[in-house]
Amino acid sequence: MKSFLALALVVLVAHNIVIVRAGDADPLQDVCVADRTSRVNVNGFPCKDESMVTANDFMFRGLDIAGDTSNMLGSNVTAANVMQIPGLNTLGISMARIDFAAPLGLNPPHTHPRATEIFVVIEGTLSVGFITTANKLFSKTLKKGDVFVFPKGLVHFQQNVGYGNAVAIAALSSQLPGTQQVAQSLFGASPPVDASLLAKAFQIDASLVQLLQRKFLAA
Repeated sequence: MKSFLALALVVLVAHNIVIVRAGDADPLQDVCVADRTSRVNVNGFPCKDESMVTANDFMFRGLDIAGDTSNMLGSNVTAANVMQIPGLNTLGISMARIDFAAPLGLNPPHTHPRATEIFVVIEGTLSVGFITTANKLFSKTLKKGDVFVFPKGLVHFQQNVGYGNAVAIAALSSQLPGTQQVAQSLFGASPPVDASLLAKAFQIDASLVQLLQRKFLAA
């Protein structure tokens, strides 16, 4: 499995080098390691003084470690973006490992507002899909080695439909793709979205909306 994981990482990184123009702006210098301590507000992060840059700014250890899936959804995302790898600043690329418990571990419907995602199954069987702005669902059942693409900004999901745990690696065309979970955003917003508004939008009773809000706000 380790050799397959290594191959998957190489393929995904190579793919994102090609599609970087579809995401973040191109860099104007060799490196611009993120200075996350700076108080300067820019779109992204200001550059660390180059004399302070080290090889550690370009590496991350952890994608070989299984994430904790003992939660309500039965999934865990281990991100490798500019927050973990400062050297990704301005490079328009990031990665993540997603672990799914059996049975039916779910990475719930969500969007990445700043990135297209390419996703490869390392172990297990996953049902995945995305929904277009015309409300058309594109979905497939993926097995080890299968690859699927989720277009930028569209709602998508993945669920373990196999008998054992599942693992996937994702590459994204942004140094910081952002993740917005649909249910959490609508029912777990703070301050809460007006219950009567959500009741009308979903054509359900306001008391059910309030129940969902209490559930998500407590999560």
